[in-house]
Amino acid sequence: MSELDLDSVREIRARNPERVGELARARARRPVFGNSGRIMIVAADHPGRNAFGVRAESMAMADRRDLLARLVLALSRPGVDGVLGTPDILEDLLLLGALEGKLVFGSMNRGGLQGAAFELDDRFTGYDPDGIARMGYDGGKMLARIALDDPATARTLQACATAVSQLANRGLIAMVEPFLSSWEHGRVRNQLTAEGCIRSMGVCSALGVTSAYTWLKVPVVDDMERVMAATTLPTLLLGGDPAAAPEETYATWEKALGLPGVRGLVVGRALLYPPDGDVQNAVDTAAALVRPDLGGERS
Repeated sequence: MSELDLDSVREIRARNPERVGELARARARRPVFGNSGRIMIVAADHPGRNAFGVRAESMAMADRRDLLARLVLALSRPGVDGVLGTPDILEDLLLLGALEGKLVFGSMNRGGLQGAAFELDDRFTGYDPDGIARMGYDGGKMLARIALDDPATARTLQACATAVSQLANRGLIAMVEPFLSSWEHGRVRNQLTAEGCIRSMGVCSALGVTSAYTWLKVPVVDDMERVMAATTLPTLLLGGDPAAAPEETYATWEKALGLPGVRGLVVGRALLYPPDGDVQNAVDTAAALVRPDLGGERS
């Protein structure tokens, strides 16, 4: 996974930065859905929020060559439809030619740095709707953590509502990742329960002047039937950084993928950094859950 021409990427960045925009405008695009009506997106926006850890390894995502190699491999596999990332990572992938014919979602609010006293002040420090449209991407993703014990939540929700409206005005998807959160012993904790999901989904579904282009990105929790009964919006399952054995995680995903309204998966660390190190197998296994018809395409 290490044979990438990063010297050329660095040279273009230094001498020809306009090449990024040129490649973005020339990039081959695709419709959001194929015949299956399902999609699988690989997520890689974690470092932009000071979240480098995977399981017990606190700096697992620190090596950019290694991260990009894992992403390029994942994007090359059948059934992987696209990627979600911050500008730096997406533009590295663009310069490496890895975004041709892929769905691309720009990560928008990375200001709530993991571990910071201001973590729930999730300011929009990444993409904005104009930037996403200018790059020819398919939509923007925003994190919306609702903490009733933190006044910063109001600013975050207002910013998310504005982004939802502005993306919809451009016909672009607003992928909202809702959580009901709280401060516990100086750390932000997300309430990974059915009720927590339902409450946060209810608030975030109502953001903006229209929900026509709003999608939800939700964690897989117990009683997902009840969670999915709470919305009609297109919903993608969040893979997260699971501590359970991969087989148990895959079984949980498979069950949730069968629920009405679930359109696929958005997974990052669980597939890019699997416990056994076999990225290709992890990606192929997840892709087959999203689209069982892929069996003959894997090699």
